[in-house]
Amino acid sequence: MPRFSIVVPSHGVAGRLSQALDSVLAQSFGDFELIPVCDAPDAPAADVVAGYAERDSRVTPVHSPPSAGLAGARNTGLKAAVGGHVLFLDGDDVLVPGALAALDARMSAVGDVDVLYFEHERTPWWEGEPTNPAAPLLARTPEGAFSPGRAPQLTGVTLPAWSALYRRAFLTEQGLAFPGDHFTDVGFGGLVALRAERVAALRAVVVRHLLRRQGNRLGLPGEHHAELLDQTELVLTRAAEQDLPADRMKPLFEQLFAAVLKTAAHPRRLTSGRRSFFRRAGALYRRHRPAGYRAPGGSVGVQHRLLASGSYAAFRTLRAAHRTASWAAALLPRPRGLRTRLRYAAALRLPLDRNLVVYCAYWGRGYACNPAAIHAKARLLAPQLRSVFLVEPEAVGSLPRGVEHAVIGSRKYWQVLARAKYLVNNANFADAVVKRRGSVHLQTQHGTPLKTMGADQATYPVVAAATGSFAKLLARVDRWDYNLTSNRHSTEMWERAFPSAHETLEYGYPRNDVYCTASAEDVARVRKELGVPDGKKALLYAPTHRDYATGFETGLDLAEFCEAIGDDYVVLLRAHYFYDQGASRGGGRIIDVTGHRSSEDVCLAADALITDYSSIMFDYANLDRPIVAYADDWDVYRETRGVYFDLMEIPPGRIARTPEELAAVFRDGSWADETATSLRAAFRERFCQFDDGRAAERVVRRVLLGEPPESIPPVIPLAERVPAPAATLVRS
Repeated sequence: MPRFSIVVPSHGVAGRLSQALDSVLAQSFGDFELIPVCDAPDAPAADVVAGYAERDSRVTPVHSPPSAGLAGARNTGLKAAVGGHVLFLDGDDVLVPGALAALDARMSAVGDVDVLYFEHERTPWWEGEPTNPAAPLLARTPEGAFSPGRAPQLTGVTLPAWSALYRRAFLTEQGLAFPGDHFTDVGFGGLVALRAERVAALRAVVVRHLLRRQGNRLGLPGEHHAELLDQTELVLTRAAEQDLPADRMKPLFEQLFAAVLKTAAHPRRLTSGRRSFFRRAGALYRRHRPAGYRAPGGSVGVQHRLLASGSYAAFRTLRAAHRTASWAAALLPRPRGLRTRLRYAAALRLPLDRNLVVYCAYWGRGYACNPAAIHAKARLLAPQLRSVFLVEPEAVGSLPRGVEHAVIGSRKYWQVLARAKYLVNNANFADAVVKRRGSVHLQTQHGTPLKTMGADQATYPVVAAATGSFAKLLARVDRWDYNLTSNRHSTEMWERAFPSAHETLEYGYPRNDVYCTASAEDVARVRKELGVPDGKKALLYAPTHRDYATGFETGLDLAEFCEAIGDDYVVLLRAHYFYDQGASRGGGRIIDVTGHRSSEDVCLAADALITDYSSIMFDYANLDRPIVAYADDWDVYRETRGVYFDLMEIPPGRIARTPEELAAVFRDGSWADETATSLRAAFRERFCQFDDGRAAERVVRRVLLGEPPESIPPVIPLAERVPAPAATLVRS
């Protein structure tokens, strides 16, 4: 039997789960079992956990449906536990180094106590000093083991479940489990403290609680706050049943109602039912108020007296008197120009147009990427919706016929942004755009992240300097309602890079649908448009942007490369869109396609891809055609930009480090041999999970038409997809 069982619920924290698991497995004390609780075998966290379970036999995952909530996940993990003592760790928290050794030493010193309380550190997600809220509480506890009556302030309701170690036999014998769904720590902690006979404290930090940028789920508005009263009633009823002594009942009562009053006075937590919440709280207060109890002084005491008397009107007046109006300033629109601000402010007062959808791609560069693919599908599936594409003036001429548009900065631009029910973008809308109540913002992204993104860029000075204010970046992220992803890797990395309360849609990238729907005729048409000679193999060369470089440099002499590989090939040069100046580069066997509107068309035309670290490799992999990584400056790129995984360890095909190596893989045919094919297959398994040709349909049905998740077409398995055929290659 292991010394410790460590239960780790993982719902909604796939992007940070590895930190929690690593912190446990790296402990110097190794006598434990680690029980991650996943939603289902195919959930995002399950992919993370599977790798750990394969590498370490101490990892034994179990499953609990999301509908069971945090309480259900912990109870499932508790039932599976076989260790002598149980520790609960949230999936986005970590054990500090040496934590288990410290717990083992303390347990050996105090004996077999029912509960060992310990300190924890609350660490701000971005800036600020860590705090240790349990330290003052535990500082007043006796040395060694003691009965709960000797530390009446230790009621259990103010400490989270992961701030204590529990004797498993004690929990089992007492039939203790996590009650309800929301605020389950209040109920569990209170019941444990009521039933425990022998406890102890460890005055040292064991868990580092990493605060989420979007805050605790319990702080969000909603009807779930009524469950705080359920937990309060449960604990106080059990305390009354066992005739808890007055010296213990008073602190328990005060701590519970401190939380109740905080919720009752909070202006945004209770969106409805404030009066009924207050009335029920008052009834509980009067029923369980200890004999001779005297309310505290000051404003808190006033709230106690109003709650006891059921004076909701007076309580509401008191709450309003203490509330400031500073929050309203954040809602004021800030577009440039007084006239524009006034017009935009006036439009914001008009009702939302529930049939208006506004699209934008690459900051207005044109009709492209995921927004364009969603727009096209919406015209078929939801013709009742009016769609407006936002573009810069120079992009107007490239719009397809029949696409309504608004020029960025124009009067119409601000009007549609103010009135639209739906806003779709693959980057971000301007800072001045206000997220209106009832509007729906869809972030489609425009690639799979190899390089660090969002908040993860902060530790790379060159990138951070170019990014600008991370506070403004995250304010834009807070407007998102949905975030689109094309693979499980992206799901996890976007959660880290863009922490917020939006919902992730694992639907695939709509722009990649064409890779499963295009025909041989489509491929031939695109090649003709681009000027690819008949019978020639087209190699797409698509290098990415270097944050440490100035201007566009290919890092490869394409003329020499073409000379070295022979006359069977032509090169399609597509520079990063940052360098699309509308001017042609190259000539002869080098065809510059940087300015071509559709990267999807360019990929369809190419028989193989040569790239360095561009995210185009993840999209192109859907075509199941050869990819060669030209990684001449990988070490520099990795150190200056930061990456989420080592591309050299998980390449999409052959790797070349020098121009000579690159030419050699095309001369000797290794660019398309069995090894290259095997590497590509593994890459596709990992990064082509959801791109099956129906992503746009899923997005339109779920986001624009509001269909329930269960009615959305499922993703077609990778083995059943038929990619668009290449012009000169025959796929087995």
